[in-house]
Amino acid sequence: MRMLYIEDNRELAETVIERFRNEGHAIDLECDGEEANELLRHKQFDLILLDINLPGKSGFEILRSMRARKDKTPVLILTARSEIDDRVIGLDAGADDYLLKPFDFRELSARCRALARRKAGNARNEFINGNFVFDMASKCATIDGVDVELRNREVQLLEVFLNNLGQVLSKEDIADRIYTFEEAPTLNAIEQLITRLRKKLDRSPFFVKTIRGLGYIAHVNDAPD
Repeated sequence: MRMLYIEDNRELAETVIERFRNEGHAIDLECDGEEANELLRHKQFDLILLDINLPGKSGFEILRSMRARKDKTPVLILTARSEIDDRVIGLDAGADDYLLKPFDFRELSARCRALARRKAGNARNEFINGNFVFDMASKCATIDGVDVELRNREVQLLEVFLNNLGQVLSKEDIADRIYTFEEAPTLNAIEQLITRLRKKLDRSPFFVKTIRGLGYIAHVNDAPD
């Protein structure tokens, strides 16, 4: 997933970001509420982790602004404010979930996966098609019951394609979903990444077709042209 964490506690943020990146997610940090709100006007993410008490603009204000623009990106509020009224305000403002600090990272990660499944219309963590299984929780893929060794970036790419089956994605679209602002990938790097993923999954029903001049489109349970 490509995620944005809006949090002004840098120590906490750095810990959370490190854990998510170790899981293979691309996650960026924004500490100022006003700047985060402006960023979200121009940039799309798969999921937002949102603190409430922020400089510049509160998390509630950011959330209301997003929903007023019809931005349906899943938002998980992370806050130390435990009052029922705050939870009600957050959920009524359009939050998809609410987790109190301090929290266990395992629960946070599980809640994020649940929001990602809901967004993609999936009821469970496993994607199964024919002899191919991909577990979004463990990040493990198997073909005919045999583990496929995937690097973190290949897992990210696979998740992007599985969440966008049948849709054309340009190289820029793909880079935007799997790299953070701190990284500067080349389009050649994207091509090489797709080539490696194709090779590792060539015995499965999953395949990626190149649409010349436009990008790539992924399908499953079908035969490539």
